[in-house]
Amino acid sequence: MSKGWNELLVEDHERTERVLAAMEQAFAGPHDPAPALVEQLRRYLREYVEQCHNRKEEEHLFPLLEARGLPRAGGPLAVMLAEHEQVRDHLARLDPLARAYSAGDRSQLPALRAVFTDYAALCKSHFWKENDILYPMARRLLSDSDGAAVVAGIEQIERALAPASRASYYSLADAIIAGSALRDLSCELDRDVLAAILNTLPLELSFVDHEDTVRYFSHELSPKIFPRTRGAIGTKVQNCHPAHSVELVERILADFKAGRREVAAFWIDLGGRKVHIRYWPVRDPQGRYLGCLETVQDITNLQQLVGQHRLLDEQ
Repeated sequence: MSKGWNELLVEDHERTERVLAAMEQAFAGPHDPAPALVEQLRRYLREYVEQCHNRKEEEHLFPLLEARGLPRAGGPLAVMLAEHEQVRDHLARLDPLARAYSAGDRSQLPALRAVFTDYAALCKSHFWKENDILYPMARRLLSDSDGAAVVAGIEQIERALAPASRASYYSLADAIIAGSALRDLSCELDRDVLAAILNTLPLELSFVDHEDTVRYFSHELSPKIFPRTRGAIGTKVQNCHPAHSVELVERILADFKAGRREVAAFWIDLGGRKVHIRYWPVRDPQGRYLGCLETVQDITNLQQLVGQHRLLDEQ
């Protein structure tokens, strides 16, 4: 299924926010960022964020919203346009500093860091306003044909910029992210907090590593659909299943390792409950197989849901 205009624009935001986070990390690190990394950043911000992404909105989304009754002055459109100008002002200051730094002038680093910090803060705030306020409003105002027209405009701008420009600049973004070794969001969490999150999820988790060895299960101190103890840790997963199901387990794992399957799902009746069991391959950002995640969930109550429930239940 082809993506809608809002999905395309939000995807731009997500990729750019990861670039910004990567460079915030690089500028805050113990070592100066590599000049080549800064040049990649400069190119991405100028050539894609400014000359491609912002144009998609200004030339296709915003005019159509104005035509459908959203005023250009005194409302969300006015705020977005004003912030686009602020972003351009920041970029005009950042560009020569980044060029000089990339050419070897390390004395520009303090000013470059300061301007980038302001630029990143503005962009993140701006993206949030568009994702959470403007785009939902736009989806209510625009018809299906309007949405198709915006998508066509997005594609037109990308084609005019360069063949496969989105893929090309997303690859550039990924290179920046990889070059800064951006940490996953979970790295910012205390280990006890992360453990508590995993144990709070309304499903049970088990993880088997790339050598088929059981390494983790959640909800250790809570009642579980499939009881297990710490004795399972360090054993081969094949030894944790009845003999008649081992062949199926090995086939699933082989498919995951070979990239032939991205999920294996089963559901069973157990003690009056409907239990949903799924297996997922776990891969690193480069696609390397790290292991298999099992999720087990009691979906009995979910099967009974009808209509909508928007009010808070009284305790």
